[in-house]
Amino acid sequence: MTSVTRRAHAKLNVFLRVLGRRDDGYHDIQTAILPLELHDVVTVEVADALEVVVTGEGAEALEAAGGESLAGRAAHAWAAAAEVAAPRARITIDKQIPVAAGLGGGSADAAATLLALDELFGSGLALEELLTAGAAVGSDVPALLVGGPVFADGRGDQVVPLHAMTTHWVVKSFPFSVRASDAYTWWHESAASGHDAGALLAAIEVGDDALLGSAMFDDLQPGVAARHPEIERTVAAFGDAGALGAIMSGSGPTVVALARHLGHADALAEAVPGSFVTTSFPPTPPRTMARPSGVV
Repeated sequence: MTSVTRRAHAKLNVFLRVLGRRDDGYHDIQTAILPLELHDVVTVEVADALEVVVTGEGAEALEAAGGESLAGRAAHAWAAAAEVAAPRARITIDKQIPVAAGLGGGSADAAATLLALDELFGSGLALEELLTAGAAVGSDVPALLVGGPVFADGRGDQVVPLHAMTTHWVVKSFPFSVRASDAYTWWHESAASGHDAGALLAAIEVGDDALLGSAMFDDLQPGVAARHPEIERTVAAFGDAGALGAIMSGSGPTVVALARHLGHADALAEAVPGSFVTTSFPPTPPRTMARPSGVV
């Protein structure tokens, strides 16, 4: 085997509850993350030295945002976990997920890189070792390593799987980006935490889309929307068009709207120009993990 190719799926946060700043500078959160069909493609090949190449529609946007790909950091984290001197691989990313949009594109690339390196070089790392390596790269990486819907808490690095039915979404991205660090800084202006999400998690697991749509929330949304009012205008436009619910995903600025079915999603996308349709999916996690015991 000389190469491995993996899809790096975008994510959306159907709720994001911020509980406060931690001593390590991160924030304690609670969130439910659904993987989307929207994806980058990551190919890892044996090479003489580490090289990361980004192609595709999002390559220029990544360069404009600073050009940093988390895949390189993920390769070094894998090497440390596998106890090898250096990652000798060429990593090529076909970038399709919008950059710095709250859809986890960089974290998805990092997760796919960790899994591809583990497969390519036969290191056989346990899931717990991969999760630890992923957490060293970024808070969203462990959730995207699991391969399915998850509940995450801590700083986002403690993850357990969720049962979830397939859901249909309309995604509206914007021609600007938001740094996660800025979104959390703006949250401190009011430091308000959302409600307990137990009912929302139950709605996800039983497939009650109407309840899910009405219960979605994102604690980071008010602070980001105060700087970018088009976010609230887009949420309102989806509501006026009949969406079951609409919120900003993660640290934003992307807005996602829940549809009843694919036909309904197509109608919502037509009503809100510049948006597109995608679906979540409920694949079986690649390794056994404990189920969540509840939310406090």
